[in-house]
Amino acid sequence: MKLGMQIDYAGGFKESAQKVAAYEKAGLDIAWVAEAYGFDGPSFMGYLAATTETITIASGILPIYTRTPTLMAMTAAGMDALTDGRFILGLGASGPQVIEGFHGVKYDAPLGRTREIIEICRQVWTRERVVHDGRYYHLPLPAGEGTGLGKPLKIIAKPVRERIPIWIASLGPKNVELTAEVAEGWLPIFYLPERARDVWGADLDAGAAKRDPSLGTLEIAAGGLVAIGDDAAGVAELMRPMAALYIGGMGAKGKNFYNDLMCRYGYEEEAEKIQDLYLDGKKDEAAALVPADFLQMINLCGPEGFVKERIAAFEEAGVTVLNITPVGGDPLATIETLKSWTS
Repeated sequence: MKLGMQIDYAGGFKESAQKVAAYEKAGLDIAWVAEAYGFDGPSFMGYLAATTETITIASGILPIYTRTPTLMAMTAAGMDALTDGRFILGLGASGPQVIEGFHGVKYDAPLGRTREIIEICRQVWTRERVVHDGRYYHLPLPAGEGTGLGKPLKIIAKPVRERIPIWIASLGPKNVELTAEVAEGWLPIFYLPERARDVWGADLDAGAAKRDPSLGTLEIAAGGLVAIGDDAAGVAELMRPMAALYIGGMGAKGKNFYNDLMCRYGYEEEAEKIQDLYLDGKKDEAAALVPADFLQMINLCGPEGFVKERIAAFEEAGVTVLNITPVGGDPLATIETLKSWTS
């Protein structure tokens, strides 16, 4: 397995870039750069391109609603050129709170939009004149809309690669099926290896049955907190507040993807109580109800033998990129250790 890490750049681009350069030397393979509603992701990714040499730089994720499909393609092509072909375009729908609240864009049809965006991106990268008449995107604009002066264009620059890898962050059945059909990689969250097949197996199989063989086997990036040591098992508890936030607070009743996932994992009663408490403002009480065994199984915290067992479980469940968040101790030493175990 390769090693990936979500990069925190809240403390400043320069400081974070220095860390990524050190992670690269220690053996980290992929640096995932998020974009929520702070700084934009591509600015930092471009900075990283100039301060690294071998590590793959990946958007983790760019929301599909915040850029036109062709700008998404141009951004990816630009990043691929800056990195000499070591870029991954990670896409996701984000959520209505951010998309409608911060961007003022209607949050609708994530599946259909994702499919069409990917189709358009791949047209752009092969330097075709972009013509797309989909349900959600029309290039050029049809007669009767706009000035009528639009015409099919192709990207002026020559992309480094005609096929830049696209990874999709998805959880729901239809979205996971779409991911398995059209993307190079999948970015799930709260990935519980022993139950992943029960939850997503049918969706992955349905998508794989329609998959273009040229895409190769679907890659999967998943993992969690990492702490190695005889007294490290409790470190997994640090994820309890974040898990409660996602399970309880990311969306309204009946419209929370993470709550639905917990139910599919078999934690229906806990998921309902966590959400009720969280939405009622009782965040600490909600966090206390996050199942301890769930936290242990989605993270890699404990004695060396236990962590190796968890790595094996993730690999057995199809994970090709182990995403890690080292906690405590020296993160460089943690990366070096895990690299030796996964190579």
